[in-house]
Amino acid sequence: MIVPETLEQIANAAMQATLDEPGLAALRQRWPDLRFTLCNDDDMPARMPAAIRREKFNLYLVAGGDHCLSLTDDPLQAIGVVLAEVDSD
Repeated sequence: MIVPETLEQIANAAMQATLDEPGLAALRQRWPDLRFTLCNDDDMPARMPAAIRREKFNLYLVAGGDHCLSLTDDPLQAIGVVLAEVDSD
């Protein structure tokens, strides 16, 4: 479960970080119980709404039920986030 306040904190921290492995490492250090993944927003399914939208990325939720990771729109099921970089074009 990821509460809305934590999602906002993650989004704010990600705005200050670089969207690369060192940036993800900093987020992982701050929230060690959560999973963090980075990709391009074009790689995300169009049917899945972002939990939070920012200028340089969209934040999606990851669930981990049944031993498989999947996207979710339910923060109660979330065990991590995907930071999906938005192209500046």
